Amino acid sequence: MTTSTASFGVQRAPRTVVFGAGQRALLGKHAAEYGRKALICTDQRLAASAEFDELHSDLKDHGLEVMVWSDTEAELPAAGIEACYTAAKDEGIELVIGIGGGSCLDMSKALALLLTHGGPLERYYGENAIPGPVLPIIAVPTTGGTGSEVTPVCVLSDSHRELKTGISSAHLIPMVAICDPELTYTCPPGLTASAGADAVSHLVESFTAIQRPSSAPGENRVFVGKNVISDSYARWGLALLADALPTAFEHPDDAQARADVMLAANAGGYALGVAGTAAAHALQYPLGALTHTAHGVGVGVLLPYVMRYNAPARVKEFAEIATIFGVPGNETSAVRALAGIEAVESLLERIGIPRTVKELGLTEDQLSYVATMGMKSARLVDNNPRPLDTDALSEITRAAYDGDRSNPF
Repeated sequence: MTTSTASFGVQRAPRTVVFGAGQRALLGKHAAEYGRKALICTDQRLAASAEFDELHSDLKDHGLEVMVWSDTEAELPAAGIEACYTAAKDEGIELVIGIGGGSCLDMSKALALLLTHGGPLERYYGENAIPGPVLPIIAVPTTGGTGSEVTPVCVLSDSHRELKTGISSAHLIPMVAICDPELTYTCPPGLTASAGADAVSHLVESFTAIQRPSSAPGENRVFVGKNVISDSYARWGLALLADALPTAFEHPDDAQARADVMLAANAGGYALGVAGTAAAHALQYPLGALTHTAHGVGVGVLLPYVMRYNAPARVKEFAEIATIFGVPGNETSAVRALAGIEAVESLLERIGIPRTVKELGLTEDQLSYVATMGMKSARLVDNNPRPLDTDALSEITRAAYDGDRSNPF
């Protein structure tokens, strides 16, 4: 009997995921199950907040001794990870708690790894280079975007490599994710937009990633391509974001919209954690390094052009996105596919994502560099549904610079 690719699916997830307003009150209870000395990885803004004080006190009330690292920086420089490791490695840490956006959560993953297996950090770059389990991780996201609370991925910036890099392993999936949308209420509109655009890109790229045979999980891959389980999460997340993301951006006090955006980001984390992302992320790594653009903004700018490049290979999926976004009509598949792409473009425009990489500060003479460096993200390039080479990435980057959104069919 042969196994149909159409029925192939993979899911990886934390042991426990708790979602809902006020659920952060469970942090101490869950943390106490994994140890008595915790390292919290957060940033200075959050460390000064009343919500952080609540969480910190709850941990102490449950008998934990807590070390706080509040110097996590945006885009997670490797030097910052090393500094935290130096400060914590002799403190007897038994579990690591990430509280914050994607950089804080990824910092917690990196520290759980280093405190278990030691450095140097670069020996873990790539897929499945971690030799075994790491310290327990508890993730408490405060933005609706990265989905890092459920993913096997840690993304960081390495100054020696000129662009972002990643560590991918199922060992990095947190034991517990506590997703409390109340923690996103203080996010300014710009952060809501950046994080939200990241979630959009995760959902679209996982839904349209390469489709590999059912033997893929045995091929030492973290990203196994789109499958029936990742697709179900992608559909769910996109349906939530279609209305909730612009509402959360325009009406930050809308509690239901905030909850739906965080839930959609969580769905995006599940989807990308097995299906993977592709060309928009590959190009954002050098783009972000050159322009110092927030990750979500960069992928948000690039995504429409990547979608148009990939359209001939993913007509069915883009047409389905049109339906998910409520675009009326019963036209041919190609027309519906274009409508799906345009619906995503309209969503990104509504939350203020720029139209071109030129608006991010990229100069014309840097286009070839972005394309060349984008090819170095092999796991992302290989995950694209339409084959990529330097010329293809140059085509996408040029279109994103010129704002060329011509019909791909």
